[in-house]
Amino acid sequence: MSMQDPLSDMLTRIRNAHHRSHPQVSMPASKLKASVAKVLQEEGYIDGFSVSDDVKPTMTVALKYFEGKPVIEEITRISKPGLRQYKGSSDIVKVRSGLGIAIVSTSNGVMTDRAARAAGIGGEVLCTVF
Repeated sequence: MSMQDPLSDMLTRIRNAHHRSHPQVSMPASKLKASVAKVLQEEGYIDGFSVSDDVKPTMTVALKYFEGKPVIEEITRISKPGLRQYKGSSDIVKVRSGLGIAIVSTSNGVMTDRAARAAGIGGEVLCTVF
């Protein structure tokens, strides 16, 4: 059976691994997942990630904890295959008054909501992280 929403699967695997206090989580790799993981790493939500160069590439994400609690408190998929959410640069909302981030897929690549607003470009709001 094929997976309908691979990014949602990635976010669910991260969420479930955090609930079980796993140090890392593995999943099938893709360019979009690697871009989202890169943004999460740059923003300090995960320790790092690696992609294997096998026939079927696998991505391993090293999860981050602070004083025994997961750094990611909430990770939510916004744009879904059945209903895509596109926003202009001025319409991208701040997550919890700027304390969290929204990950946006733009024509210049995957970036945070702050970077998209600063560049003056909009795009598809993939997910929010707090």
